[in-house]
Amino acid sequence: MLRRDVFRAGLAGVAGLFGLSRANPATAGERLKVAYHLSDADKVNFVLGNIKNHYEGTGGNVDIVLVVHGPALAAFKSKGASGAVSSRFAGLVQQGLVPQACGNTLRGMDITLADLLAGFEVAEEGGVVKLAELQHQGYVYLKP
Repeated sequence: MLRRDVFRAGLAGVAGLFGLSRANPATAGERLKVAYHLSDADKVNFVLGNIKNHYEGTGGNVDIVLVVHGPALAAFKSKGASGAVSSRFAGLVQQGLVPQACGNTLRGMDITLADLLAGFEVAEEGGVVKLAELQHQGYVYLKP
């Protein structure tokens, strides 16, 4: 037990040396702001599950933006999306999820906003630009 406490104290000291601080949880009533980054097609269900858990774990006291680009965007095409993705995604949008589709990926894959599941907005300047903007606005960045 003592060894673990010494180890933790050492880590805290190292974090202090590098200017790292422990993230403070949102205070009561303060909404968390989170930006999820999704580009891997094989992680679509996993990320949607994480977002569902995030809403449940915070009691809905969170603003979540999902930025999708690259191969993952194809999973959200309305004509090709699985039933599980469609229903899970629709439920998350109802809870307040703001999905953003990378404008560069849309153009590169010749997809329009109308081709995607309902709820998407376009990140015209690109997904990575949108992620940087969100971080600048105080959103926590997560890439599961």
